[in-house]
Amino acid sequence: MTKTGAKKSEFRPNDYVVYPAHGVGRILRIEEQEVAGMRLELFVISFDKDKMTLRVPTAKATSVGMRSLSSPDIIEQALKTLKGRARVKRAMWSRRAQEYEQKINSGDLISIAEVVRDLHRADDQPEQSYSERQLYEAALERLTRELAAVERIDEDAAAVRIDQMLVARAA
Repeated sequence: MTKTGAKKSEFRPNDYVVYPAHGVGRILRIEEQEVAGMRLELFVISFDKDKMTLRVPTAKATSVGMRSLSSPDIIEQALKTLKGRARVKRAMWSRRAQEYEQKINSGDLISIAEVVRDLHRADDQPEQSYSERQLYEAALERLTRELAAVERIDEDAAAVRIDQMLVARAA
């Protein structure tokens, strides 16, 4: 336990972590800052792709859903999810879009894979709407980045692997 009452975090500088609203980032350092008269210990997380740095109080990291990268088992499960049949509900698009958005921002890799699977369009299928495309790309990017970080491959190789799964499903 630290003096703030939180248990010492399992996250360390240079660890890759998943922040639900932003995807995969790397902890640069842990620093102390004074905010509103209180001393706070903060993770400084860099999201290189977005050219963004985020500061998360160490005591709040788990409650905001920050987590370590998925295990290889979860990665396999997510890739298997991509091969499944798309489950498109007959609800109005606005309701479905909201659900997809929630799944993407949950940070849960299986949920993100479900969005990729459900919104993926084969070449012979009709065009996606702009909002469908945005959600699909957001989910695909999150999945690709985490796969790349876990398997220590570059994002292009991860994208190829995901695409192979989606194409295998269509065949």
